[in-house]
Amino acid sequence: QAEEKWDFVLVSDIHEAGSKKETKRKKFLDELSKKGFTIKKIEDKKLFYGVRAPKQIFQKYQWLLRNPDSKLQNPNAHRDIPVTTRIRIVNFILQNTVTSDLEKLHDLRKKRVFEAAFPLHEKEEVREFLKERWARWRDIFSQQPIEKIRCYFGEKMALYFAWLGWYTYLLGFAAVAGLLVFVTGITVFNSSQVSKEICEATNTIMCPLCDQKCPFWVLSDTCTYAKVTHMIDNEATVLFAMFMAIWATVFLELWKRQRATVVTDWDLYRWDEEEEELAMELINNLQHEPQQYQHSYFRSTIILLLVLVMIAVLIGIAHGLVIYRVVATALFTQSDLGFLHEQANTMAVMTGAVLHYITIVIMTKVNRRVALYLCELEKPRTFSQHENSFTIKIFTFQFFTNFSSLIYIAFFLGRINGHPGNYVRIAGRWRLEECHPSGCITDLFIQMAIIMLLKQTISNVMEYLVPWISHKLHKKWQRPKKRRVMLGEEEEAEDPCKRQWLSNYQLSEVNAFSLFDEFLEMVIQYSFTTIFVAAFPLAPLLAFCNNLFEIRLDAIKMMRLRRRIVPRKANDIGIWLQVLEAIGILAVIGNGLVIAITSDFIPMQVYKYTYSPCMMENSTGVDCLTGYINHSLSVFRIQDFEPHTKPGLAPTGLCCRYRDYRNADDYSYTVQFWHIFAARLAFLILFEHVALCVKLIAAWYVPDVPQSVKNKFRVRKHNNLRKEL
Repeated sequence: QAEEKWDFVLVSDIHEAGSKKETKRKKFLDELSKKGFTIKKIEDKKLFYGVRAPKQIFQKYQWLLRNPDSKLQNPNAHRDIPVTTRIRIVNFILQNTVTSDLEKLHDLRKKRVFEAAFPLHEKEEVREFLKERWARWRDIFSQQPIEKIRCYFGEKMALYFAWLGWYTYLLGFAAVAGLLVFVTGITVFNSSQVSKEICEATNTIMCPLCDQKCPFWVLSDTCTYAKVTHMIDNEATVLFAMFMAIWATVFLELWKRQRATVVTDWDLYRWDEEEEELAMELINNLQHEPQQYQHSYFRSTIILLLVLVMIAVLIGIAHGLVIYRVVATALFTQSDLGFLHEQANTMAVMTGAVLHYITIVIMTKVNRRVALYLCELEKPRTFSQHENSFTIKIFTFQFFTNFSSLIYIAFFLGRINGHPGNYVRIAGRWRLEECHPSGCITDLFIQMAIIMLLKQTISNVMEYLVPWISHKLHKKWQRPKKRRVMLGEEEEAEDPCKRQWLSNYQLSEVNAFSLFDEFLEMVIQYSFTTIFVAAFPLAPLLAFCNNLFEIRLDAIKMMRLRRRIVPRKANDIGIWLQVLEAIGILAVIGNGLVIAITSDFIPMQVYKYTYSPCMMENSTGVDCLTGYINHSLSVFRIQDFEPHTKPGLAPTGLCCRYRDYRNADDYSYTVQFWHIFAARLAFLILFEHVALCVKLIAAWYVPDVPQSVKNKFRVRKHNNLRKEL
């Protein structure tokens, strides 16, 4: 039975005898035979080649990389090598075996000489345990068997699931805090003084929202919208933004401790990836010369310029979404449908968010190709360097794809549109959108809610359905053949390997970046959960619910729907840790800017402590925000409208109101505008410095490596030295 275990299976089409492809295939298999590999051929609709490496290869590996902390072991006593290590070594040799035509397996697969190469899902005890106790929906709240995952999929995969589990666990606390903030907002839904003033402003005539066919309107028409805005935009939001900045730091610091504990138990804490790579190179080819580290400033400059061009394209797409919203608002306001006409701005925001999601889906594929092309230009030395370089590039592109439109809504919408009589226009025709009188934060809330819901529902459904349907179709195609085999009279006994190899081949393909895709998805979600969380307190709750399903979804995909991924050795999550730390800093900056610029928190505080009735004498019993709405609206004379605009029927008065701080005579900024501007700037500086200081204190307070781990190492070294002495 041990003889029939195969490390890898290569799949090829049946080529014509003597054809170029058959010759290339034969040359590759001959090279493997020279290295002592056992090869078994099975013919079906395709050609299957089972590959098994000789024992000497694994003995060399064990000898070269024996644990320095276990010097006392007999060097000739070879323990059984783990299956994950076997697969990893065999995969390395397969990928680096060169034929006489100087072609590797990668080149042969490009030329369709081989169609696939994969390790097998074996019917072993660990697999059955994982299928029954991990890759099932019923175990959604159960703890993950990280040690078993490591034994079957390798350390890198186990670390991904350990990280995802830890992230989800701590996300539970952020979700509860976000829900409390949201519930607090609901309790003040009807009690906000600002909302009351908007609802009672039946005599406040507002300027038209577009140039053609738009009527003058009464501020009280937007009563519900104002209540929703102040449900999101209140004092609790500021505290929550600060809490999330600290949460992001504590999460990473606690993860470093968790990772140190896990990796120590695996005896990998001081594992050297470069040493392992050099050992495998020598096992594959004794004459191998190590590649030198190289750096080209010219090549780096070219790549940097190309990255900047790509970022400019992504920002251009965000501008396209802005133009869509402007044009859509203009068209909706001219619509004959009553609902569209009345809710033109909200409909433009919602359809814009759906369009933004579609651009995210399309640009994700484009970003991947561009990032891979740039990595090839860069010529990294090892797979690890290639992966790190690719990670930085794709994350940068994905960040701009996902967040450019949100950045516009948060920080530019309603601030660069001009004012009545002097609007900023696109192509001299369509005027830019303006903020709702009760603030811009609701637009950001809607945009984030739609994108997060679409990303987490549609993406997860597709992620599961595509491999599931593909698996079912493959199985269906194989059934007729099986029936014919059973009915055949002079049929030989079927090779037991054939069924196993076929069933593995029918599963969905995996590649070197399959795990990378899972990480990227989670890191983008982490960005949504932290960077603009002040505008969308429910983001952690949505992420938490999504992750509960994501863990089991990934487990089911790995165990039941996909071929076995090649195990990778690792002692941390790699460059993703630096990416997460960068997101933590962006979260402080982003939330500080949202509160200072997008939210009305600062203008309200300035009014409350400078211009409100509370600052006057004998003002007891008066709400300090009384009169805020009137104070925040400027006056515009109707005769000053641009000649080519056609506002609706003029109201009884000669003036209309609009959201800004401008003088009524020459429309220049008032003293209040500069007062609020200075307060916004002061708050931003204060918030970011306090949040960053708290982050630094939290990072210092929580050690990266637990003392128990350090003590374990110390005791182990002490015992080894004592034994040697």
